[in-house]
Amino acid sequence: MRQRLSRKKDLQAIKKEMIKIINRKLPVVREEISREEAQRRIRGINEPYKLEILADIHEPITIYHLGEWWDLCAGPHVDNTSDLNPKAIDLESVAGAYWRGDENRAQLQRIYGTAWETSEQLAEYHRRKEEALRRDHRKLGKELGLFVFSDVVGPGLPMWTPKGTICESQLEDYLKQEQLKRGYQPVVTPHIARVDLFKTSGHWQKYQEDMFPMMAETPEAAKLEQGFVLKPMNCPFHIQIYKSELRSYRDLPLRLAEFGTVYRYEQSGGVGGA
Repeated sequence: MRQRLSRKKDLQAIKKEMIKIINRKLPVVREEISREEAQRRIRGINEPYKLEILADIHEPITIYHLGEWWDLCAGPHVDNTSDLNPKAIDLESVAGAYWRGDENRAQLQRIYGTAWETSEQLAEYHRRKEEALRRDHRKLGKELGLFVFSDVVGPGLPMWTPKGTICESQLEDYLKQEQLKRGYQPVVTPHIARVDLFKTSGHWQKYQEDMFPMMAETPEAAKLEQGFVLKPMNCPFHIQIYKSELRSYRDLPLRLAEFGTVYRYEQSGGVGGA
C-alpha cells in the first residue's frame, strides 16, 4: 500500500510539472539533422538507449525541441504547448518494462497517460474505463466460474469449466451462423505446420520472436531450419486452401473463417492463444 501511495504521489508531482510546462507556452520546434550529428548529440547527453533507437530510424532524422529539452521523434506535434488543455490530461499508472521486451535487458519504468481536447472528454474516458473494469473478463470469469488459471499450467492459459465451456460453445455456434449468413465458409486447419509455410508468408523472417521454437527431429534438421512450428496465425493455411484448385474470378471474394487456436509468445513472459 505504501508503494502504491508513493507512486500516486510521484504521478501527481510529474503532472504538476507537465502543467507548468504547458503554461509556459513553449513553441515546439522541428529540426532535421544528419545521422552523425544525431549520434554526436545523443552521446553528449549519455543516452545509450536513444543510440539503439537511432540505428533503426531511416532518413530523414528529425528531433523536436521544447525549451531546453529535445528528443528524437518523427512527429508531428502541436505548434505550441498552449495548444494543450491542462485540464484534459491525466497520468494513470506506472509499470516496469524490459527494454525492447527482452527480459535479459534492463528494466525501465513506463508511465501510462492520456490526453484529450476537453475535460469533459477526459471525464467520459474515466467513466468508460471504470465500466470496462467492472466487466473485465478475468474478473467476471472468476466470479461466474467460467474458467480458471493455474501457475502449474502457465500464465495466459485458461481452462474452461463445464459452465464456461457451454457458454463458449453457444457463442461459437451463434458466430458460425452469423458468418454463414454473411458468406463466410468454415474451414479447419492444423495446429502446426512446416517452417517453410511461414517462410513463404514472411512470418518466420519478421515475426519469429513472437513464435514458439521450432520442433525438429534432429539437431541437423534444426540447423537447416527443417521442422514444424505452432501456428501464430491462420491465414497462411487459408492461402493454401485457396491455392488447392484453379479458381475463377467468379469465385471471388472467397471468404474463409476459422475458430482456430493460434500460438504466440508474449515477451512479458506469458503465452497467448486465440
